[in-house]
Amino acid sequence: MIACSCPVCTSPDERDNRLRSSILVQSASTTVAVDAGPDFRAQMLRTGIKKLDGILFTHSHKDHIAGLDDVRGFNYFSEQPMDIYGSEMTFEIIIREFSYAFAEKKYPGAPEIRLNTITTKPFIIGDLVIQPILVWHLHMPVFGYRFGRFTYITDANRIEEDSRAKIKGSDVLVLNALRKEKHISHFTLGEAIEMVNELEVPQAYFTHISHQLGRHADISKELPPGINLAYDQLQLHLPGIIQFS
Repeated sequence: MIACSCPVCTSPDERDNRLRSSILVQSASTTVAVDAGPDFRAQMLRTGIKKLDGILFTHSHKDHIAGLDDVRGFNYFSEQPMDIYGSEMTFEIIIREFSYAFAEKKYPGAPEIRLNTITTKPFIIGDLVIQPILVWHLHMPVFGYRFGRFTYITDANRIEEDSRAKIKGSDVLVLNALRKEKHISHFTLGEAIEMVNELEVPQAYFTHISHQLGRHADISKELPPGINLAYDQLQLHLPGIIQFS
């Protein structure tokens, strides 16, 4: 048995009980998830949703794709393949990691998945218009996504000018802030704050937080006005869509 005694793991604050980063975006008629990490099943069960119109993938790292097998529950009730959206690079890894789901002769009960390759051009799912935004995770291209005036970006440490232009004008930005110390492929807390200020987004929430950052209550006291730490099951209500982290 392995027990952790770090301040975050032992915190009584529910906001310090963090699963892998993901969001659920809902409009009046459409529901999509962004990423399906190892906690995907638990995250979907606690939302109580019965219908999922698609999953958007930011990139192919395990903490963002490992729960994809659990779409089979949605397959069963909808009697339809699950539409997933991502780059060619992301799909190459997904096809390799979940080869049984794409085999010519599939084992009964294997997940049914339909690939939809996207680029940086906007696309539509139901009544949601979605703008992919290219950011960089060291040398790895990653997609952020903008829904109306809400933008979600995770696993990044560099955003180039053309992508910054697509973020500007957002009312709300969710951005990764791993820890205070420098990291090779993630924004630090200071770098994330600086990026929010440069983009001039009035409201920001930081996600993909490691235990190294510290407790929610302690770090929140250090943040400027308009910037907050996200937490599991946070709900943001915007015109036309509702986002759940």
